[in-house]
Amino acid sequence: MKTYAALILAAGRGSRFGSEVPKQYADLSGRPVITHAMTALSDHPRITHIQPVIHPDDTEAFSNAVGYLDVSMPVFGGQTRQESVHLGLEALVTLKPDFVLIHDGARPNVSKSTIDRVIEALEHGAKGAIPGIGISDTLKRLGEHAEIIETISRTKIVRAQTPQGFHFQSLLDAHRQGKALSLTDDSAIMEHSGETVIVVDGDEDNIKITEAEDLNRISETMLETRTGIGFDVHRFGPGGGIKLGGIMIPMDKALIGHSDADVVLHAATDAILGAIGDADIGFHFPPSNNKYADADSKKFMLFAMERLKAYSGSLIHLDLTIICEHPKITPHRHEIRRSIACTANVTPSRISVKATTTEGLGFTGRGEGIACQAVATVKSLALDDHPHSETITSK
Repeated sequence: MKTYAALILAAGRGSRFGSEVPKQYADLSGRPVITHAMTALSDHPRITHIQPVIHPDDTEAFSNAVGYLDVSMPVFGGQTRQESVHLGLEALVTLKPDFVLIHDGARPNVSKSTIDRVIEALEHGAKGAIPGIGISDTLKRLGEHAEIIETISRTKIVRAQTPQGFHFQSLLDAHRQGKALSLTDDSAIMEHSGETVIVVDGDEDNIKITEAEDLNRISETMLETRTGIGFDVHRFGPGGGIKLGGIMIPMDKALIGHSDADVVLHAATDAILGAIGDADIGFHFPPSNNKYADADSKKFMLFAMERLKAYSGSLIHLDLTIICEHPKITPHRHEIRRSIACTANVTPSRISVKATTTEGLGFTGRGEGIACQAVATVKSLALDDHPHSETITSK
């Protein structure tokens, strides 16, 4: 089987990014940009070796970014991208891979399918293959005073992306022979040496971070929509009122539970935790622990929201159905909705509170207790994209 190594290029300064922190070490959804980029390549089953190329000033930043990833000791890059690639290739000489993929450390969202297409092209005999995106806008060439002097045909024109894959020895030879050149693209040096490089389909989400606003744009592409379901029941006992959604409702009974027995917030909490695969309320707040006796259930929901935030997540919508014969929910519905929205720090429009009965059937029909079901829709990082997913889901 052919062997594949990858160079991660991170030696640039990124002057257009406008930050003291180089763009490849900027925070993106809880970890540095370069960590996302390295993870994408190191997780691919065909790539067995990752060689980072960094700036000498970034040794500490890289050490913090590499975390648990299995990558080689970095080598220092040169003054230009071409020099940095050459230095990275020379570091791979003793490994002698059949192919090498070269990827920008500032492209954190490359998909497995994009990498697959590059590798497939190499497997079918290409000396070089790069992902590319077609141009949909009309192209204009401007003169000295911004006047249009030519309309350029966009036919057969693409925007080049990374990772760019090459036959290792061919690319190394091209770099050794082309030291005097000043080229900004890995495929260009292969073209200069007379080798044919083909283009495979790229991905619009494979964004290269250049300016600060690119971070926000790419954050959205890395989030996925997830759904969680919660359900809770509490029985009635003696008392003088019940809590639903954080609101005290006068009644000649009380709901019985280890905490304040707020069946609505319990169901909501489980729905949010379920959406991020983070166990349930009983796991995090076991009834065997007296610390949570008579606890305000808002504490549980705030905890779930913090866990969601750890995945760079947000609550899109929470749909609650309260099931009981009494009390009547309608007079309190808007207050419950506002209370939950306040606890979750979202607008009330993101909270739905409904009520129904079981037509006299079952324990709720007999007036023995209250049930609530909840459906939470969230946006968050995928669980396997989170740098600490194992610790988050195994408290």
